[in-house]
Amino acid sequence: MHLDRYFAISQSNDISSFETQLVGFANDMDFPLISGALVVDQPAIGSRPVFLSFGNTPDAFIKISQDYNDSVRSPVNKLLKRLSVPIVYDQQLYTENDAGDIWEKHAPFGYKTGIAVALHLPGHKHFLLGVDRPDPLPKDQRQLTRLMADLQLLAVHAQSAASTLLIPDEDDEEPPKLTPRELEVLRWTMAGKSAWAVGEILGVTEHAVNFHMRSIFRKLGVSSKHHAVLKAVRFGLI
Repeated sequence: MHLDRYFAISQSNDISSFETQLVGFANDMDFPLISGALVVDQPAIGSRPVFLSFGNTPDAFIKISQDYNDSVRSPVNKLLKRLSVPIVYDQQLYTENDAGDIWEKHAPFGYKTGIAVALHLPGHKHFLLGVDRPDPLPKDQRQLTRLMADLQLLAVHAQSAASTLLIPDEDDEEPPKLTPRELEVLRWTMAGKSAWAVGEILGVTEHAVNFHMRSIFRKLGVSSKHHAVLKAVRFGLI
């Protein structure tokens, strides 16, 4: 890849263009799927980390990939927690770690083989980036090494943009007053639940959840649920 493409990603002006460039980059690597997340661990004991995701992950896959037990058992997640170099994975990695059932759940959505990398950053932050496809990875070690190197360099540039776009600096502000229902919606959103799932949990319609989210956006002065969660955490609201 030309270095100017990496630089363009690091200088993305908004989330939409950032994701568009990432998807294009992944396609040029012969991976139709790319996903990533900026994870911010909270220092308070018992606080959940803030998980800010991006990419072209199918909505249907998001719903089945939020199983907490599967996340804990995933051999990919276990490796990413302790390694800072790219890892490759396929069905064999899952079956060797007694997690073949997780691979079976993911495979129908195109998540059969992939490469992922984690960057462990200062300030309790972790940046995750992975590309996936239904076809096997190349057997030629030089090709595979090239793909891994491309992904690692991409992650270095992408985390710079993600940190800027997902966690923008805030001026000193007074925390807004959110209603108890709005706080409930935010807490479940922080846990990674979709509007539909939050509605099911709270016993309200998806439309009602979106209504509360629009009110939250207005009060917090934000335009995305990720920014809303992070700003609410900074204010100590959740």
